[in-house]
Amino acid sequence: MIPTPEESKPKLWNTNFFLLWQGQLVSALGDVAYSIALGFWILNITGSTALMGTLMAASSLPRVLISPFAGVIVDRTDRKWLLVIMDAIRGIFVVFIGIASYLGFIEIWMVFIAGMIIGACGAFFNPAVGSIIPDIVDKRKLVQANSVFNIIQTASGIVGSSAGGILFKILGASFMFLFNGLSYLFSAITEVFIKVPKIIHEKAKLHFFADMKDGLKFVWHFRGLRTLMTIAGIINFFAVMGIMLILPLFHQEEHLGPALYGIIMGFFTGGLFLGFLFTSLVNFKPEQRFKVFSICYLLMSVGMILLPVTLYFPVMAALVFVTGFVNAILNTFISTVLQLTTPQDKRGKVFGLLSSIGGGLMPVAYAVGGVLAEFISIRLLISASFVVVLICYIPMFLSISFRKYVKFDPELQSLEDIM
Repeated sequence: MIPTPEESKPKLWNTNFFLLWQGQLVSALGDVAYSIALGFWILNITGSTALMGTLMAASSLPRVLISPFAGVIVDRTDRKWLLVIMDAIRGIFVVFIGIASYLGFIEIWMVFIAGMIIGACGAFFNPAVGSIIPDIVDKRKLVQANSVFNIIQTASGIVGSSAGGILFKILGASFMFLFNGLSYLFSAITEVFIKVPKIIHEKAKLHFFADMKDGLKFVWHFRGLRTLMTIAGIINFFAVMGIMLILPLFHQEEHLGPALYGIIMGFFTGGLFLGFLFTSLVNFKPEQRFKVFSICYLLMSVGMILLPVTLYFPVMAALVFVTGFVNAILNTFISTVLQLTTPQDKRGKVFGLLSSIGGGLMPVAYAVGGVLAEFISIRLLISASFVVVLICYIPMFLSISFRKYVKFDPELQSLEDIM
């Protein structure tokens, strides 16, 4: 039977997609509140940027170490129940931190352990989400799906980051920790009702390490993807170091402070929101992607270099807004191309490897940034970090395979054409 135009027209919204993003709406809102509360709580208790950086490093280290193995598990298990279990575990531990803080028996080591567990759960959760999205929406709507999914997360960030600093002063860390824990538990409950297709393996199911080797082999022979992962590791190191120093910058400048930090992060997430909205409405042709990617990357780098040059709040707000807008476009393009160019039974491994390689030096960046800030001007460190990020554009521009990868068109090309 030939489908009618109405039947053949691709649809973005369905029950499974709705359940997935609305669960993330709540947990993303809690995440923003938690991260702001945790940063200011550490600084208030210890006054040490080094300890704050070490805590962030401890939280991200498990994700980096586990991600390659987690990606293999994602491709070999029921992805829905993996989401449920990871959110439930995170919810339980963060609720405990909130209770411990409220009752007054919280210790720094408790926060470190909770951060490591949250990071470990994220190592499984994030590749699973990236793997699921192409299976619950039509591939012709994949760019819009990634945009809309990120819009929901970003919208929660606008509310959370704008109000986070103010809520910290009014409510304190305890209630903000509790809110984040409960948001994870709510997300876990809603994810129970998602229907996720089973993964169909192109080959006979391999044993665990052979499966991991198969994923590594796929990435290694895919030149554009290999370039992306290599440069992403360098970019993330310096970008993370620069971004994590924005909070202590606001903390040390009396005319800024926690409330304005929350507001400026609200401008950043507002830019993200409009950027994701823009990509959900504008249909970029595949051949236009690299040109748009280049413009956005350069604007992002220059904006963050200029951010600490002036401490005039309206200028800083405008810079982070533009940075957020172009970041949304960059992230949407990369996520979509990854999903389009990776077979279903390898998505978990590829997203896991990208998380591990792209974030491999993040724990070191947190620690190094925190320690350097004790001796070097925070303003200088932020600008210098993004000068390096800007320089990283050169190898991407010169790589023909990377440009082909970003411009991949599944309607006209096969993977062999860009590998």
